Amino acid sequence: MKNRNLYRTTLFISMMTATVAQAQRGIPPKEVTRSVSVTKYAQIMEFKPEMLKLLKTPPGWQVTLAASGLGKPRMLYTSPTGKVYVTRRDGGDVLMLDDANKDYKFENLITVLSNFKGVHGITMKDNWMYLCNSNEVRRYPVKPDGTLNVYAAETIVKDLPDGGQHPNRTMDFGPDGMLYISVGSLCNDCKESDKETATMLQVDPKTWGRKIYASGLRNTIGFDWHPQTKELWGIDNGGDTKGSNWPPEEVNHIIQGADYGFPYAYGKQEVDKSREDPAGNTKEAVVKNTQPSTLELTAHMAPIGFTFFRGASNIPAEWAGDGLVAWHGSWNAEKPVGFKVQRIHFENGIAVKAEDFLTGFLQGESRFGRPAGITVTQEGVIYISDDAAGNIYAIKKTN
Repeated sequence: MKNRNLYRTTLFISMMTATVAQAQRGIPPKEVTRSVSVTKYAQIMEFKPEMLKLLKTPPGWQVTLAASGLGKPRMLYTSPTGKVYVTRRDGGDVLMLDDANKDYKFENLITVLSNFKGVHGITMKDNWMYLCNSNEVRRYPVKPDGTLNVYAAETIVKDLPDGGQHPNRTMDFGPDGMLYISVGSLCNDCKESDKETATMLQVDPKTWGRKIYASGLRNTIGFDWHPQTKELWGIDNGGDTKGSNWPPEEVNHIIQGADYGFPYAYGKQEVDKSREDPAGNTKEAVVKNTQPSTLELTAHMAPIGFTFFRGASNIPAEWAGDGLVAWHGSWNAEKPVGFKVQRIHFENGIAVKAEDFLTGFLQGESRFGRPAGITVTQEGVIYISDDAAGNIYAIKKTN
C-alpha cells in the first residue's frame, strides 16, 4: 500500500510538471487547468513624482508627466482638431485636456460631460462625439471650443448586452464609415446566452441597425485599422484561471464573418481542454472552422488600448505601420506580467512581433501604475493613461 501511494504521488507530480511545461510552451494542457491557476495581485506602490525616473523608453524617446490626480483615467482620444479627451468610467465623466502653452503638460482639465455612468468608449465623426458605456451609445454635437452641447444629446443604441465580467465597451468608425463596437464576454469562459457577446459589432450610421461582424472574441478592447491595408486588427484578452502561462493574449486580424474560437479555443486553434464539449458536437469539430490568431503573446498581460501610428510627424519611418498596445497587467499569473506598453511590429501588413516601448511600472513583484488608454497626436506625441496612479504620460521623440 505504501509503494502504491508513493507511485500515485509520483505520477501526480509528473503529470503536473508536464502540464506546466506544456503551458510554458503555449500548448494547452490535456488535464483540467484549474488545478494550476493562481490568484496573485502585484503589490501596490503609491505613486510619487520621483518614480517617473523608473520609466524606461527606447533610446531617443522621453517620457514626462502630462497630468496627475485624475482618479482612474481610461480611454484617450485625439480629435481631428487636436483636442485630447479622456473618459473616466468610475467617475462617469469625460475630460478635455488642454495644453495651452504646448509644453506637453495639461494645464486645464475641462469637464465636457458628466453623469454618464460607466462611460468608457470614445470616438468622433462629422463633428459629433460618440460615447458608450456597457449598454448605451450616445452622441453629442461638438462646439468650436471642443466642449459638448449636452442638451442636444442623442441615444443611438440603448440595448447592448449587459456588461457582466467585461463591461468596458470600445468603439470607432472604420474606413467604410461603419461604427464598430467591441462587446466582451459576460464571464470567463462560459457559453454565452446572448449572441452579441464576445463579438465585434458593426453599426450602420444610416439606420443605426447592427449586426455581428466577427465572433469568438473574448474581450477585444483595443482595435484599430492598419493605416496602409485598412484592415481591422485587435488585441484579445485570453481566459483566466487556466494556469500562469496559457492561454496567450492574441493579436488578431479581424475578418468579417470569422469566428476566433472563444470559448472553445485560443491562439492557433488550440482547443481548451478544460471546457466541456458544446451540445451535439465536440470542441475539436467546432474549432476546425475558427480563425487562428496571427500572433500570440504572454498570457494574462491584459490588453486595453491599441492604436496604430498614422500620419504623425516625428515617428520613425519604419514604425509607420506599427501599433502600440497598453498591457494593464496580470492578476492570476504566478509572476506578475504586463504593466507596460509594447510596440507591435507589422511587416507587409501582418503582425510579427512585440517589443517593449514603455516599461518600469512593474518593480519586481510590485507596481505603481497600470497603462490603459493610448492616443497619438498629429505632432507625434504619445499620451498614455494610467488608471492606477491617476496619471497621463506624454512620450515624444527627442532626436
